[in-house]
Amino acid sequence: MRDVTMGRANLEEFAATLEELARENPKILVVTSDSRGSGKLVPFGQHLPEQIVEVGIAEQNLVGVAAGLSSTGKKVFAVSPACFLTARSLEQIKNDVAYSDFPVVLVGISAGVSYGALGSTHHSTHDVAVLRTIPNLDVVVPADNFETREAVKAAAVSERPLFLKFGKKAMANLPGTEAGFSIGKVRRVRSGQDLLLLATGETVWPAYLAAQSLEKQGIGTELLSVHSMKPLDREAILAGAGSRRAVITVEEHSLNGGLGEAVATLLLEAGIHIPCPGGHPRRGHPHRIPAGHLPGLRHHPGGTGWTGPCNF
Repeated sequence: MRDVTMGRANLEEFAATLEELARENPKILVVTSDSRGSGKLVPFGQHLPEQIVEVGIAEQNLVGVAAGLSSTGKKVFAVSPACFLTARSLEQIKNDVAYSDFPVVLVGISAGVSYGALGSTHHSTHDVAVLRTIPNLDVVVPADNFETREAVKAAAVSERPLFLKFGKKAMANLPGTEAGFSIGKVRRVRSGQDLLLLATGETVWPAYLAAQSLEKQGIGTELLSVHSMKPLDREAILAGAGSRRAVITVEEHSLNGGLGEAVATLLLEAGIHIPCPGGHPRRGHPHRIPAGHLPGLRHHPGGTGWTGPCNF
């Protein structure tokens, strides 16, 4: 297996890829809510000033304007902090975008607990749960620069409404790029015969480190990056779960309504029972108002019980 190198923040990869695409396609527009700085879109605005629209701190207007521009044939990326985009603008996402079937790309930036010490008002650990319930809306959470780049390219040509979620940390360049990228399909990051580890977004990197640690203990761990939270790759998850001693999920999201619950429901409906003490281990944010987090401690695999309650 090749050595893992560090890349840049997925937000930076997003902005660079989007600018490349917009230079080739003048129909691509970006709408921001006083967020071009935090969205790494300052160079985009400088180089392509006719393709960016600023609405100010008005997230509901952001989504409405994006839907209106989309109705004229523009390919619109609406960029705003995830905590506000998926809360203040939820009605507009549901009605103006998804119900109206406009292929707007909603981009939630600084997601999860990326805002750290700013606290609960700026954390976004609810977004996937909320958006998974809205019909006609895909939800994609890239893990690294490769997935980010490919997700933006896919979003630019998608004819469906789509939500992209990004944090702020620099991400490792993970293995498993050979099979390419497709919305609705998992990416196999590493193979192993004992455990199935499912992670999404920025938690894939610490999950990879945990899998390496388990390997040294003689526990082979397969790691799948579940970048597509909706549609979920049911076939790959069920195939992996059916032959493993445990299934563990990891996410930077509330334990309610996220990856863990989606996988648990899938296994239940398929009649798959994993005889693991403690059931299906899920790792995410507990159901309480979170305190501020220091960015360096968000994904520390040594202190969050990544291996779950199973004994091997």
